[in-house]
Amino acid sequence: MDDLETRELRYFVAVAEELHFGRAAGRLGMEQPPLSRAIRRLEQRLGVQLFDRDRRGVALTDAGMVLLREARAALDGVAAAARRTRRAGDAKQSLVLATKAGASHELLRRLLDALASDPGAAPVEVLLCEVGEQAGLLRGGQADVALMHRPFDDLAGFDTENLCVEGQVAILPAGHPLASRDQLTLAEVQNVPDLPIARWPRLDGSYPDGPGPEVRTQSQLAQLVALGKTLLVIPASSRAWQWPEHVAVPVVDAPKVTTVIAWPPTSRSQAIASLVRSAARLRDTALPAPAD
Repeated sequence: MDDLETRELRYFVAVAEELHFGRAAGRLGMEQPPLSRAIRRLEQRLGVQLFDRDRRGVALTDAGMVLLREARAALDGVAAAARRTRRAGDAKQSLVLATKAGASHELLRRLLDALASDPGAAPVEVLLCEVGEQAGLLRGGQADVALMHRPFDDLAGFDTENLCVEGQVAILPAGHPLASRDQLTLAEVQNVPDLPIARWPRLDGSYPDGPGPEVRTQSQLAQLVALGKTLLVIPASSRAWQWPEHVAVPVVDAPKVTTVIAWPPTSRSQAIASLVRSAARLRDTALPAPAD
């Protein structure tokens, strides 16, 4: 029988993350013997060994690594289903729109203004997040819709509506020689010895190789640029968070960025559909250029 219970998955994930039955039992608030028996029963039902156990400790097998990935996704899905169900049952609940802080500012402002002028629109709560966090918020049920950017954000599995396409700019320290240029190329911004491009973490938390500083938040990045330690290339509309110590210079050959509104494909919410239609109505209206 292939049915798995959420309780079994929680037990397994705790052991897989702790790699120690005693610590996992403490984390779960239970004794170790019943936890060990539950994992043994799970292995017997699946017909595979999930853990290698010896005197040195506990390690995941190949099968265990597969189940860890799938179990996390399944538990996240169950939690997301509960959140969405509670939200759907609350007639006064506002929609949550996730967006990267500082990104697509003018588009977001116009969308919120349009919704505010529509008496039939559901209230919208804006959830500001860091780079790349929108997908997790949508999948986890913490957000109903999100503004995201192709090709940078993880759009796998979402329904999307394209809203606008724009170029990119380099954000530089105001006192740097390149800040006086009218335009730059990717080759130029990628080869500035005294301004290595900042590095963002990958989905697994690791950082790509390179000389640039490791950053996790846009506030870190903004200060490092102002201090003359790094530069970055971003969509032109993201200049909304630009500091006085920054200068934006167009990067003429950088890939175009498409801003999309994204939502879970399983959604049947009329409020979400209405919000998406409102966003789509804005896409053919030219956005004003960001001020220098």
